[in-house]
Amino acid sequence: MASWQLRLQPPPKEPRAFELWLQHAAGRILIEDVRAYAQENINSGLSEEARAAAEKGIDDALYGLMMVIDGVSGTLANETQHVELSVQARLVCHEPPNVVAAIDLKEGDGMCMGYHGWLEGDFGAHPVAVEKP
Repeated sequence: MASWQLRLQPPPKEPRAFELWLQHAAGRILIEDVRAYAQENINSGLSEEARAAAEKGIDDALYGLMMVIDGVSGTLANETQHVELSVQARLVCHEPPNVVAAIDLKEGDGMCMGYHGWLEGDFGAHPVAVEKP
């Protein structure tokens, strides 16, 4: 289900728990809006074997994205410069619009570390989101 179908839950107050919650929220968005979207768009006429291969390809591509976010890969460099990507997770209050907190995911605990739990539906000790009624 897409993230717009979920209702964000309040973050925990304790700083370390909040930091983890924000990283899990980023993971939830990627699982719901990248992985689930790709899975929903697999041709329904494929054989079980072809579907399994397509699903593995989706998971491998998403894990590759996690490695880029973590800085394991994804840097173009020469002798004096490099280009890297930076991905942030931000908690934003709507009124007035302002960023309450932000974390560069490369500086977090590791998207690759969270990935395997997210595949199993584990988004941490503090709920990130629930289905909208």
